[in-house]
Amino acid sequence: MEWNPETLQFLSQCFLHTLSPQPEPRRAAESSLSEAADRPNYGLAVLRLLAEPSVDEQIRQGAAVNFKNHLRNRWVPCNDPNAGPTFSPILDPEKDQIKTLIVSLMLFSSPRIQSQLSEALAVIGKHDFPKSWPTLLPELVSNLQKAAQSADYASINGILGTANSIFKKFRYQYKTNDLLLDLKYCLDNFAAPLLEIFLKTASLIDSTATSPGGGSPVTLRPLFESQRLCCRIFFSLNFQELPEFFEDHMREWMGEFRKYLTMNYPSLESSADGLALVDELRAAVCENISLYMEKNEEEFQGYLNDFASAVWSLLTNVSQSSSRDKLAVTAMKFLTTVSTSVHHTLFANDGVIPQICQSIVIPNVRLRDEDEELFEMNYVEFIRRDMEGSDLDTRRRISCELLKGIATNYKKQVTDIVSIQIQNLLSSFTANASTNWKDKDCAIYLVVSLATKKAGGTSVSTDLVDVQTFFTSVIVPELQSQDVNAFPMLKAGALKFFTMFRAQIQKPVAFQLFPDLVRFLGAESNVVHSYAASCIEKLLLVKDEGGKARYTSADITPCVPVLMNNLFNALKFPESEENQYVMKCIMRVLGIADISSEIAGPCIGGLTSILNEVCKNPKNPIFNHYLFESVVILIRRACERDASLITAFEASLFPSLQTILANDVTEFLPYAFQLLAQLVELNRPPISPSYMQIFMLLLSPDSWKRSSNVPALVRLLQAFLQKAPHELNQEGRLNQVLGIFNMLVSSRSTEEQGFYVLNTVIEYLEYGVIAPYMSNIWNVLFMRLQNNRTIKFQKSLVIFMSLFLIRHGAKNLVDTMNAVQNNIFLVILEQFWIPNLKLITGTIELKLTAVASTRLICESPVLLDAAVARHWGTMLDSIVTLLSRPEQDRVEEEPEMPDIAENVGYTAAFVKLYNAGKKEDDPLTDVKDPKQLFVASLAKLSALSPGRYPKIINENLEPANQAALLQLCSTYNCTIV
Repeated sequence: MEWNPETLQFLSQCFLHTLSPQPEPRRAAESSLSEAADRPNYGLAVLRLLAEPSVDEQIRQGAAVNFKNHLRNRWVPCNDPNAGPTFSPILDPEKDQIKTLIVSLMLFSSPRIQSQLSEALAVIGKHDFPKSWPTLLPELVSNLQKAAQSADYASINGILGTANSIFKKFRYQYKTNDLLLDLKYCLDNFAAPLLEIFLKTASLIDSTATSPGGGSPVTLRPLFESQRLCCRIFFSLNFQELPEFFEDHMREWMGEFRKYLTMNYPSLESSADGLALVDELRAAVCENISLYMEKNEEEFQGYLNDFASAVWSLLTNVSQSSSRDKLAVTAMKFLTTVSTSVHHTLFANDGVIPQICQSIVIPNVRLRDEDEELFEMNYVEFIRRDMEGSDLDTRRRISCELLKGIATNYKKQVTDIVSIQIQNLLSSFTANASTNWKDKDCAIYLVVSLATKKAGGTSVSTDLVDVQTFFTSVIVPELQSQDVNAFPMLKAGALKFFTMFRAQIQKPVAFQLFPDLVRFLGAESNVVHSYAASCIEKLLLVKDEGGKARYTSADITPCVPVLMNNLFNALKFPESEENQYVMKCIMRVLGIADISSEIAGPCIGGLTSILNEVCKNPKNPIFNHYLFESVVILIRRACERDASLITAFEASLFPSLQTILANDVTEFLPYAFQLLAQLVELNRPPISPSYMQIFMLLLSPDSWKRSSNVPALVRLLQAFLQKAPHELNQEGRLNQVLGIFNMLVSSRSTEEQGFYVLNTVIEYLEYGVIAPYMSNIWNVLFMRLQNNRTIKFQKSLVIFMSLFLIRHGAKNLVDTMNAVQNNIFLVILEQFWIPNLKLITGTIELKLTAVASTRLICESPVLLDAAVARHWGTMLDSIVTLLSRPEQDRVEEEPEMPDIAENVGYTAAFVKLYNAGKKEDDPLTDVKDPKQLFVASLAKLSALSPGRYPKIINENLEPANQAALLQLCSTYNCTIV
């Protein structure tokens, strides 16, 4: 695209029309720009348009956004076809010209255009800086020094904003030599100019703030923004390790940092946005000193006392306004870091801990208007913070973390003080319950938040109160309150306490409250009925010592009709139509209660109705998962009691499943296939025609194109092969199934699934049916062995050969393999079966391969031939290793190198339905102990040729395995002669 007046006119008109409220001209303009973007030098042309002062500011703003997005898509385009449209890349000559122009243009642009160009520059920097753009940093430094001389803070802040963007890569990245080399380059060029502009701006702030009237806010704003950016750059450059330059100049940095925490700037702080700007600087300072406290404690300790006192003083004066939350949280995080360090003695002085508790913790734990608003308006976010622990950046949570930190070294003082505070809060509530309900909420929150979890378990404990007494006197009255809608936040707190301390609440006490929990499912508050559902669900998981479930089907079955009715009604409340906590509770109840036909009918009706609704627009993946889990567990549990219910389930579910398949509801396909597999497995042959239609769909190669569907499709195919083996041998269907096996086994990511298909064919079809296909099957497997074998593939091959031998005999195994290539059986045996046998894991797989290998060496003429005595001996050695050594001693899992081409890009993931799990089939139900079969077979064989086998054993078995074999013989009272 050439730069000329026509190009300027064309682009200006297009960008003008993209701002049009009318859809037709807007779409036409967007289409024209999309076509133009594929032409060389488009980005350069848009950048030049931005430099034209004659073009309207609004048009240039639209162009700046377009330029930034153009660079995002095309500077280094993504080559993954699954990630959306592919874009042609910007060519190197155009890239060089853009890099030459962008810095100076950014500096002289208006603030809105400058911010877009700064982001565009960061996009380039992410890929090219510093190695492919060595001129950037010198250019930024040169312009920074020029702007500093004229105190041009619009340009200074543009440069600092850009530097902040490109230096962010030094935060949180894994430390590598390349990263440290890049960091050294940036430090060498930017550390000194950064300190220079920081001190210059500090001096300007001091002189402006001390002038009559405290200086103009208009003057102070850009200065404070500049200092905030300097602090963020400081954080990035110091994150990996303490650079020598910053250690040498720590006094200058820390002196200014402390000043911003202790001084006030009334002329700026008198307005809300001015106060927010000063607080952002203070929060950035708190993050910097926290970083030094965590990583450079020794060098920082000389400044620690002053900063601890400054932060403490600051916190006692920070108001409860939500606009000051970030400052309060970062300041408390700093004190928390100090409290757990070797400098915790700062908290040991008389009165310090009580004062922190009184003036910092309690005020920040109390409910604020913002919390009540979140509770009512956005229950999902409230629960995410309150119940699921994503509230680490809230005042309530971080103030409790501060107390926990202090308690690390001063547990008794903290416990005594907080216990008194809790009693005071509860007394206040008792004095006037309706006015002081927030005091009770605060007391409950303190007990719950300061409870300690036992490592590796769900059990919690607290020293603040006696749990049983607190539960009876404080929590039970809330749970037994007849009005489920009164004081909903208190009810939620009580339910949360019950949930957290569920293991400590004795069964008779908890069980007495079960009807109340069921009642709370009818509360209008989304949080309250969610917490009630969560409490019931978690109670049903409680285990007593020895792992025995505390609550059984006998306990809950009597109240199941009311419970299920209330759970389904809870899903009718506004905003709770896809409430994951309620659906998880439905799933848990169905997994424990006795499911009679009276319960099954309404449940499947309710679940199907919900499924039909969410099919229209799947939004909440967690809710959807529990929905399908609920369906499959209902079917499994109900059919265990009454197999005839399968017909009713099919009648309810088939329309929904057909909708999913017909409309290609991608998110639900893996679930639908697993559900269908479960239904097929529960059927008795012959399979109905409606299933056979699905079977035909299953055999179409198009169905297998999405990798997320493959495990579920394999499961469904296995179900059909088991239930309808005769239908498989009609109309060329077996050929299609083996085509699917071939496709799956050819790729590393699906090879295991391919073997699942093949193993099912071998297990359920007669030998006469599969014999004509065996040459092709072996050819496919041998080709894969030759070209691209993995350990997983080799283990799967050993399992397949073992299954074939068990089902169709050693002779057929040997003959079909040797028909492909003369004597290949012994080659495969030596190179793959023997070395990989010892790597087999899984109870059924171990038994299958051990028994098959035993039969091979004890019954197959091929291995009983004296000419292959060495093969016989090494095979025996592998069998002994497999049977005598624990898994961890014989299996060293090698990480498989993923095939990159198969893993690029995002696809809808396969999620296994736990409750629809396939029952593992044991093809050797008659063999109870493979070890006993092994030594008995060996003893029987040796008795036929006394003296022959001890010599082979001596020559081929490792000494450890010879000892293990003797031990096995002794255990089962067998002798090898």
